[in-house]
Amino acid sequence: MATTSVPHSEANERIREFMAARAGRALSPEEQAEYEQLLAAWANSVHTHTAPATN
Repeated sequence: MATTSVPHSEANERIREFMAARAGRALSPEEQAEYEQLLAAWANSVHTHTAPATN
């Protein structure tokens, strides 16, 4: 899964669904890599979701 620009709420929902499906167990190395990609997509969505403050 490549890091893509997705809406903030969609990125958050993907992470929640991913982790809910794996509740109660450690992530495999492949799952950990996928989780890190989801987090990167979320971080990108937060960055693009928030507007810079102006004074």
